[in-house]
Amino acid sequence: MRKIWPFGFYFLIFAGVASHGPYRVLYYQSLSFTGAQIGLLAGIAPLITLVSAPFVTGLADRTNRHGLIMSLSLLAVISGLVLFPYLKTFIPVFGMAILSSVFFSPIMPLSNSATMFMLGDERNLYSRIRLGGTIGFGIVATLAGSLVENYGLKIAFWSAAGLFFIAFLVSQKLVHGGEESGKPADKGRASDLLKNPHFLLFLLIGFSGGISFATINTYLFPYMKELGAGESMMGLALTIGTIAEIPVLFFASRFIKRFKTYVLVIFSIAMTGLRFLLLAVAANPVFVLFVQLLNGFNYPLLYVAGVTYADQHAPKGFRATVQGLFNASMGGIGSAVGGFAGGLLFESMGAKGMYLILCIFVALVLAFVSLVHRTLPPEQDGVPLTHST
Repeated sequence: MRKIWPFGFYFLIFAGVASHGPYRVLYYQSLSFTGAQIGLLAGIAPLITLVSAPFVTGLADRTNRHGLIMSLSLLAVISGLVLFPYLKTFIPVFGMAILSSVFFSPIMPLSNSATMFMLGDERNLYSRIRLGGTIGFGIVATLAGSLVENYGLKIAFWSAAGLFFIAFLVSQKLVHGGEESGKPADKGRASDLLKNPHFLLFLLIGFSGGISFATINTYLFPYMKELGAGESMMGLALTIGTIAEIPVLFFASRFIKRFKTYVLVIFSIAMTGLRFLLLAVAANPVFVLFVQLLNGFNYPLLYVAGVTYADQHAPKGFRATVQGLFNASMGGIGSAVGGFAGGLLFESMGAKGMYLILCIFVALVLAFVSLVHRTLPPEQDGVPLTHST
């Protein structure tokens, strides 16, 4: 029964994201914002995540107030979504976007740490719990279009607020890892995480993954348009990518039991490099549809393996902090750099050139990580990162 609560929470959170996320740019365009203003609004969230996620999750670990901080964050996000459609000029919208990003950034790291704690000895099943998010996103992404078409863009934000409010209610059933110690975490040990070379390599992998997935998600449709695809085929590509996540997430628990999580993280990045190479040589949009079948081995596998790795190696009392740092490297600075650099490469070299450069970048990261990893003392799953030498 304990597993149904985090599963339901992921379902509702990702459903809420699917409800309003794809329509934010359309809302900005309806307000006649300039391209520069829209770009600033779209790019601010990853940068905010870079700073706020580690800070807030660290605060949760230091004060042992994980549940309270998560509840306040959810209520703040809900309030912002309710008010958002009433804002019509750039400065108020920009301010609300910043506040929303600050409060949304710790929600996933805190829910991840709570889920891993609640799973106990069955932490390898995290991927199946996280599957709730994929299902929620897929269902609501299909329904949201009809709602917006019939009731306008405002309904996207208000329906997301409703879904997040239900998620807030469900979140009260989550049990957070800070309760295992019964006291706040030792602040002094947090800095040791950033001195551990294994953990720094892990963050580098998360950073490269963030760059990769930002460029794939942001520029896939413009790339398919270059190849002559219509909107229906673009939608089909998105559907195939979402469906491809389901078997990977379902069976990832078996992979995690059989292989070290670090191996799965490396494998995911390698498969991302392969995806970039195939996109660089694609001759038509139909080929891109087949490439989308690799999606499950990219972001979903890296995310669940990364969350599991972070939990396995987190010092006692620092589960949320480690999850926040992973989220910041991947969803913060990685996404921001990927969105910006991808735009420059897309404009100067075209989509195929961009994907080829990214393939080379991923290969160089893998080579660097492999070489450095061989020089370090071996680490074992389940051993806290601060115990490494």
